[in-house]
Amino acid sequence: MRVYYILGLLIFYCLIISCNHPSKISENEIKNQVQVVLNESVTAWNEGDIEKYMDCYLKSDSLRFAGNGEINFGWQTVLERYKKGYPDQATMGCLTFSETDISVLSESYALVFGRWHLKRENDEPNGLFTLLIKNTENGWRIVHDHSSSTR
Repeated sequence: MRVYYILGLLIFYCLIISCNHPSKISENEIKNQVQVVLNESVTAWNEGDIEKYMDCYLKSDSLRFAGNGEINFGWQTVLERYKKGYPDQATMGCLTFSETDISVLSESYALVFGRWHLKRENDEPNGLFTLLIKNTENGWRIVHDHSSSTR
């Protein structure tokens, strides 16, 4: 009799857990959600809105950006770096991403690799990027960005 009681409690507990935890999100859905973040960042950049572009990054002191031989930590620091390097629409140019490859690591993390390209009046800088993106309470956000330039 005691075994049935324990089994009943176990089944009840499992039912409660399954009701409170939604089923796992599919890999394709995660890739789609990450792609939306990438698309939104490109749109914001091409509108000349660096602060809106920064919405794709985790607003945290733990954010890490590595590029041009430097490592910067923190959302505010990265924002200031972008503002200094791209003070106006002309220097921002038109951003495109290509060869984007999104690898789902878990329901919480994705790794993105790709190429970036800026088309500006007098030049076309470009390079590679690797992003670690985390699923946060505010949606998918970049927590680590390593970008290189071919200049």
